[in-house]
Amino acid sequence: MKFGYTESFLAQIILYSLVWLMSEYMGSLLSLIVPLIAFAILVISIITEKIEKSNVPKSYYAHMLIIILVPIIVGLSFSLIYEGQLDWIETD
Repeated sequence: MKFGYTESFLAQIILYSLVWLMSEYMGSLLSLIVPLIAFAILVISIITEKIEKSNVPKSYYAHMLIIILVPIIVGLSFSLIYEGQLDWIETD
């Protein structure tokens, strides 16, 4: 089954939102780690493509950008919703 850009975008928003609703800590952790790892993979892919053509479809790079952007968007959205007052950051 092929996912289009819109389906991929919406599925990730739902997934990350569910994680954020279940656990703010896990949601914020995933919102930081996943984009960094995906960005590193994207950079390595681009460098490899420049060195030797692999005929990877352009849709791969678009999906990688979606994978990078969605957790950041969801993380920022939930941070704004919670007004930056995340339970796991609070100290008494």
